[in-house]
Formats: sequence, structure tokens, C-alpha cells
Amino acid sequence: MQTFLEQLNPEQRLAAETTEGPVLILAGAGTGKTRAITFRMANLIAKGVPAESILAVTFTNKAAEEMQTRVTNLLLRAGVPPERPWISTFHSLCARLLRREAASAGLPKDFAIYDDDDQLAAVKLVMAKLRIEDDSLTPRNVLARISYAKNQAQTPDQMRAQAFGPDMRKVADIFAAYEALLKQSNALDFDDLLLRSARLLREVPQVRQRWQNRFQYLHVDEYQDTNRVQYDLLRLLTNERQNVCVVGDEDQSIYRWRGADVSILLSFAKDFTGARVVRLERNYRSTQKILDAAAAVVANNPDRLGKTLTAEKDLGDNLRYFEARDAQAEAEYVAEELDRILAGDPDQTCAVEYRTNFQSRSFEEVFRRRGLRYKLVGGFSFYNRAEVKDALAYVRLALHPEDDISLLRVLNVPARGIGKTTVDTLRDIAQRENLSFWDAMESLITSPNASRSVAPLRVFRELVLRLREAFSAKEPAEFLRYVLEETGYMSALKDRNTPEDVARTENLEELVRAVAESIEAGESFTDFLDAAALVSDADSYEGKPGVTLITLHSTKGLEFDHVFLTGLEDGICPHSRSMNEEKGIEEERRLVYVGMTRARKSLTLTRALYRRIFGNEQQMRASLPSRFLGEIPSELVDTVRGSMAEIGESRRYEPDPEYSYSSEEFLRRARGTPAPKQRGPQRRAASTNPFSRPAIMRGGKADPLLGQKVRHPEYGVGTVVGVEGEDDDRRISVTFPGRGTKKFIERYAHLQPV
Repeated sequence: MQTFLEQLNPEQRLAAETTEGPVLILAGAGTGKTRAITFRMANLIAKGVPAESILAVTFTNKAAEEMQTRVTNLLLRAGVPPERPWISTFHSLCARLLRREAASAGLPKDFAIYDDDDQLAAVKLVMAKLRIEDDSLTPRNVLARISYAKNQAQTPDQMRAQAFGPDMRKVADIFAAYEALLKQSNALDFDDLLLRSARLLREVPQVRQRWQNRFQYLHVDEYQDTNRVQYDLLRLLTNERQNVCVVGDEDQSIYRWRGADVSILLSFAKDFTGARVVRLERNYRSTQKILDAAAAVVANNPDRLGKTLTAEKDLGDNLRYFEARDAQAEAEYVAEELDRILAGDPDQTCAVEYRTNFQSRSFEEVFRRRGLRYKLVGGFSFYNRAEVKDALAYVRLALHPEDDISLLRVLNVPARGIGKTTVDTLRDIAQRENLSFWDAMESLITSPNASRSVAPLRVFRELVLRLREAFSAKEPAEFLRYVLEETGYMSALKDRNTPEDVARTENLEELVRAVAESIEAGESFTDFLDAAALVSDADSYEGKPGVTLITLHSTKGLEFDHVFLTGLEDGICPHSRSMNEEKGIEEERRLVYVGMTRARKSLTLTRALYRRIFGNEQQMRASLPSRFLGEIPSELVDTVRGSMAEIGESRRYEPDPEYSYSSEEFLRRARGTPAPKQRGPQRRAASTNPFSRPAIMRGGKADPLLGQKVRHPEYGVGTVVGVEGEDDDRRISVTFPGRGTKKFIERYAHLQPV
């Protein structure tokens, strides 16, 4: 037994040996919390505690299986007959409890459990029975409202009494019918598993006593992510001995939007009198400088129990910081650094982290162009996301209404009252008369026997005709915005305003920016659509990728050799939805802390100075650095060559500078510094200026510069494709392979003929 625990460091061993009474294991990032809790359970079993009296609850089936395997392996290596404690998720625990206590809970023993798809199907069924067809009440949105009400212990009658509009009264009616359907089907949904278990333990003392006697030792992993219902379950299962051990880190609580309440962890010592706090502060993942930088950020949160992480590794290198000119330049810098890292050692693991899904687009496009392999975690590839495919389907319809696939994709998206029966009728007409769905629609609408049910089809057809007309009259980016507005797609997302819908809105705004960039680079709208289709088909790579694109929320529990934490701008990280709320900023700060502490060897922080404005994609809007950058001590960060500013600088850049200046002039104007003084009147010498030729002639002769090869100090060799203006105001448009078309003020451009 002595050998068994010698594998642990002193703090982990203390946690494993402190088996009686309430214990809080405050485990910092990378300190071996799973190791501590599994050794603790193995230690209890080795000391003779029956395995069936030990309960451990975590949040995923994968984590539960991993814990079970670790406990078994530890016991085998220690020569102890392996026994299996009860390790499961909260939902699995409650399902087993209710099965065994079905009679006391007023349930049939063989009750069904509805998963997400079953719940959605149930909502659709009751909406159809109630004949509720409302664009603002999609089944998934209604289901989310029902789930929220259940977790607030709200009944359909209470929801109806508190309804402040017709939509909420409809939701209350759907809620009541949904509950009746569940009861009729002898079924429970996921929320019911927790709620009915808590109610049973609270209201039936003999059942509560039975389960408290059953579990003598309770463990909860990721305690910072528990919600109030889960907390109630823990208290109801705890007996008078209070042998409760919870493991968590208040600095890694990042799921408040899912109901997690970090105050539950913070108040553990008050809730369980005499609780012992064991701090795990030895970090086995990161270098000390990475830990110190992350700690400096999260230390600005007021509600913390506090811990000081010490790296078991060496001091390590400083963090690196790069402020890019725009999102494209940010992606190019990251790609170059990844190329350098992987060229030195292709087995290195690298992560590009970002706050919101839309940010992946610029990285995906640059990586694909450069042939840099990657995998995407925490979302679909940008052009594979449903909202992006929907928007592009509308564009294809404007070009080709006979595109049946595109038409069927968006015929009722957003919902416009076109049901399955109508679609089946269209399909029959198209098959019988050998027509496209578009022509079949016209045939059905104009039929003398057409009923009122075709009215939504007529509205849809008129919509597509308006889109066709607008396509030829508007610039591509402007047209795409028109599509999103005219179809009602964007307003439907904004009306629902869930976190998922906010992310979809951001993705669509990013799509409009992508179109603007494509056109600026000299591509046609058709070129863009073709490229998007090809991207969708090329989203997977064979072999082990060296690079992972990942959202900050998805990084929890992972680690990488090299991490690039990108988009560190106010409005992105912290997210604009959180900036006006103190608790929201605190959670965003914890999210950055989680992202930083994923890095093992190096951590690079980046941001873009300018991003395109949705609604006017020709304009670039200056951003402010993320407030979190200013919280990192400057001595821990090296600003890399080419960065437009030092870390933590918060000067306000020129809101919308002339974006075609040379790098030096752009930087001067962006920072608002005065121009260098010139001595006396300046004259342009034809003998020294390679472009001191007449501007394009009004008579129609092409400027001799057109077609000439030139070299730019930043973009390389390109071809002159346009000349505008005269004398000092003359502007030169140059197309660079792989970099698009750039427009320069001639006197600042530093262009040289090739």
C-alpha cells in the first residue's frame, strides 16, 4: 500500500489519503486532478471499503470510462482484486436510480428516455397537432424554452400565467401538450431524469435514506461546471458522515451559458462545515512563463479561491505577440510560424485557438492555399456550416432557379409554411411532367384548381424573382447582404438570439466579408461559389495533422505543444455579448486562461488591427486590443518583428485609413504620427521615378503602365492592372499571385519595375 501511493506528489497523496469528511481538491490546470481522484478511489477500495459504496460523478461518458479503467489498472498493479465503483454521468446515475425506484417515483419500470432527436420529434408532433406554424417558433427554439422552464422548476400553467406575449402563450400550450405526450408515451426527457430524481429524494424520505446508506463516499469531478439541480442531487445523496470529495478549478468555469454556476464551488466550504481544501499547484504541462502570464490574467477576477501554479518544466521562453494589419495578415503570420515549427519537427502538435467559429474562415483559406494540413474541432469547416450553405443556396437559386437541390434546401428556410404535403405535390408534378421543381411550382401556382395552400409557394417564387433581379443590379457583397435581409434569414436568427444563433449570425457576416475579399482579389462571384463548393468537398485529410483549428470552449481538457491564441480584440475576445456585464467579462477571462494553459512549449498571442465592417465590406474598422492583453506583464512577452504595436498598447488607431498605402505609410497614418518633414518644394524627377509617366489618356489610349511587372517590398512581384488619377494623387492597382489586388498611392508605394 505504501508503494501504491508513492507514485503521487505530496499534495496528490494528501488528497488521496484524506478520505473522511468533506474535501475540496482545488486543482489548477495541468496538475493531475484525474490522477488524484482515481488514486483516491483505488485507495479506498484497497483499504477495504466496498466498491459499490463509492460513487463518482463526472460530465461525459468518456471521462467516466477513463476513470473506471484507471481505477482497475491501479488495483491490478497493486495486487488488489479489482472492483468497480459506481462511476457515471449525472444523467446515467439518475436513470439507474429512477429505474430502481420507479414505483416510488410514480413511473413504469420500463419508461423510455427521449434523446435530443426524440424530444425534437415530440415537439414537432405536438406543434402539428396544435396547428402552430410560426416562423418565430421553430421546434428547436421551443424545445430550448421548455428545457429552460423545466430547469427553473416551472410548469406549463406557470409559464402561461407569466407569458408576456402571444408567442410565449403558444410555447406554454406546446409545453403542456409535450408533457402530456411524454406521460402518454411513458417517457422522460434528459431534464426529467435530473428533476424527477431530485424530487423523489426530496419528497420520499425512505428512498433518500436508502440511497444515502448505499453511497458512503461521493466524488464529483469538474465541480465548477455543476448547476443548481445537480447540486441539489449531491446534497440529497450526502449522508450525515459527509464523505464528499469534489474536484474543480474556479478559474476553468466556462459554461455559465449552459447553466453552470461557479458560486457552487466557491461556497463549498460554507455548505459543508469543516471541509478540507487541498490545493494541487504543481503543473506538469506548461512552462513557468506561460503559467505566470495566464495567472496574471485570471488574477483580475474578484471571486477566486486562489492558487499559485509552479511548473515542473523549465522557465521556458517568453510568449510572443503579433499585431497584424488585418485578418488575412494574421492568418498569414500564423501559417508561416506553423510551417517553421512543423518543418523542424513534423510530430509537434499545434493549435490555433479562437473565440468564435467565424474566425476559422481566414485561417482555413490561407492553410488550404499553402497546403498546410489541419483538422477542425468544435464546429464544421466554415463552408460546411448549415447557415453558410443555406445562404449560398439562395445565391445559386438567383443564378439558376432550376437548381432543384438548392431550391429544396431553402424552400422552407426560414420557415414559411411550406409543408411536406406541398413538397410531395411538387415532386409528383416534376416527375410526371419532367419539369424542374421551379417549373413545377409555376405549374401548381397557375393551375385553375390551385388551393389557398399554394400561397406560400407564390411568396417564395416572388422572392426568388426579386433575388434574380437584384443579382444583376448589385455588387456581390451588397447582393449577399440583400439575400440575408430579403429572405428573413438574418432577422430570424436575431429574433431567437440564442448563443448558437448569435454564432450563426457572425458566420453569415463573415461570409459577406469573404465575398468582398474575393471580389477585391479580382475573382468573379462565380469563382467564389466554385471555390466554396470545392472547399466543402476537401475538408478532411489523411494522416495525422500537425495543426488543429479549435474554439476556446472546445480546448477544455486538451493540450498542445504550441498554441496560437488569435483574435484578441475587444468585441471578439471578450465577446461583445459579454462586455456590458461584469460576470460575463469574468467568464471571458477564464476562457482566455483555459486557452493559454493548453500550451506545453510555446504560446503566441495575435490580433488584427483592422477587420472588415459587415454592411460596408469595402471599409476596414479599427479594433481595440483585448483588455486581457494589458493584464499580461510586458516582461513575459516578446513582440515579434513586423508587429504593428507592442502588447498592451491601447492607442486608438485611425478609424478607416486609406488601406492601400505602403506598409510604412499605413503604419504612420494608422498610429497618427506626423509625416516626415521635407526640405523645400519637392519635384518629381522623371529620371528616378519608374512611374513618372502620363496618366491614362482621356482619348481612350491605355496607360503604358498597364500590364507591367513590378515588385513591392511586402507583396512581392505583381502585375499593374489599373491606373487612376494624376500627379501626386495617382493610384496604381496591382494584382499579386495568391495575395489579390492591392491599390497603392504611387508616391508611397515603393514599387520597382521588374
